[in-house]
Amino acid sequence: MSRLAPAPDALVGRRFDVAVSKMLGVSRSKAADLIDTGQARVLDRSINKSGILQAGETVEFDLAEERDTPEPIATDMAVVYEDDDVVVVDKPVGVAAHASVGWTGPTVLGSLRDRGVHITSYGAAGREGIVSRLDVGTSGLMLVCKSDLAYVEMRRQFAEHEVVKTYHALVQGSLKQDKATIEAPIGRAKVSDFRFCVTPAGKPAVTHWDVMERFGSEATLVSVNLETGRTHQIRVHFSSIGHPLAGDHMYGANPVLAAELGLERQWLHAMQLEFRHPRTHVWTTVTSNYPADLEHALDVMRKRHAEPAEATAASVPSGAAVAA
Repeated sequence: MSRLAPAPDALVGRRFDVAVSKMLGVSRSKAADLIDTGQARVLDRSINKSGILQAGETVEFDLAEERDTPEPIATDMAVVYEDDDVVVVDKPVGVAAHASVGWTGPTVLGSLRDRGVHITSYGAAGREGIVSRLDVGTSGLMLVCKSDLAYVEMRRQFAEHEVVKTYHALVQGSLKQDKATIEAPIGRAKVSDFRFCVTPAGKPAVTHWDVMERFGSEATLVSVNLETGRTHQIRVHFSSIGHPLAGDHMYGANPVLAAELGLERQWLHAMQLEFRHPRTHVWTTVTSNYPADLEHALDVMRKRHAEPAEATAASVPSGAAVAA
């Protein structure tokens, strides 16, 4: 049975065997075998394993092993806002935006359709209605378009950076400034196909941040707004200035601190989404709350840096009155 998959943006420009390897989660030699035997190919174009995957292309797979179980459903994925045009969900960690070859977990699209939510047919195959995505390891607000009108208009708003996306992140160390902007191009890291880095050859990326809470020299809670939406942008930018996100092992986080905070992923949450409604043009704001794992990590951090009761008592002069 054949399966079709649009060329992922992150793999455009890569060798075809590398792209197939990443899309299927198999070794590069296995991917090469699939290409050589015709089980992995690009529609309407002849390509060998060293050929370059182009934007907009569709990859077709003929694999012997097909998934024989239905996609799991994210029953804990809350719908925060919904009308006839758009639906905004609070995506839990571990849920992908849409189905892809090799992914066996729940998806936003699959879980919405399981609930009977109508999604527009506009968009790439398998990614209908999606105009902006969150990584599997990042939780928070994500908008999906239900109507054709919404898809066209919201895609324009995201492309022209009119949508305001606010993230909260817990970064390691003490940021020297209370607010600042990181402006540095981001591209794929040569040491890994999965990582990105700041590089002169990368695409422009701009990240604005404001300090919300400080925890001594150990960590800083920040509010982040993006002008651009590069892959792993927040994670890469903060790591590049020596302040990786807590729990983000891929970009240099301290594993000891992550364990002490109970983190099994980066402390990053898409907290607020502001956009002009595609039909009414009313400015719309949707907000979220921290999920349990991030809330727990923050509670632990606050307790670690709370002023001890003994120290407070010792600071009161003998005989002084203390307000109840």
